[in-house]
Amino acid sequence: MLFDRDGTLVVDVPFNGDPERVVSMPTAHRALGLLRAAGISTGVITNQSGVALGLVTSAAVAAVNSRIDRLLGPFGVWEVCPHRALDRCSCRKPRPGMILRAAERLNIAPTDVAVIGDIGSDVAAARAAGARGILVPTPATRAAEIRDAEEVATTLLAAVTLLLADAQNPDSPLEASAR
Repeated sequence: MLFDRDGTLVVDVPFNGDPERVVSMPTAHRALGLLRAAGISTGVITNQSGVALGLVTSAAVAAVNSRIDRLLGPFGVWEVCPHRALDRCSCRKPRPGMILRAAERLNIAPTDVAVIGDIGSDVAAARAAGARGILVPTPATRAAEIRDAEEVATTLLAAVTLLLADAQNPDSPLEASAR
């Protein structure tokens, strides 16, 4: 299971380079605890264009990620895209690069991955990778993104609960990835 970082696992602080400003989303601890108890691998995929824009350093992003790992982790994999949208890299969501690399590192087929995020580019990246995407809207999520999402959950915990219920099905890719 892969998660977007800002707005999904932790409260979005634009271009955050300060680990002390990291605050987990309300249901993140419980949701991640359920996944780990079920033996499901977790990872984080995050666009961090502030690096390319010179607003935050790679070291500061790594420090924030380390803080998140201490608060909510450990996560099996971290994938960070430091590019701007104009750079047209293969990793920046909505492109699938980070999902494909994370799935490979976790030794899971992309079609067996679920991605949870708070904006349309998160679920679009999942779709592009052949993964399942679930949108958990925040006030920053646009109405069109909610309308266009194939699956929407009210909270991170609700999304994880939905995925775990589906994983009980022996034909579910999530069930297979937990073995």
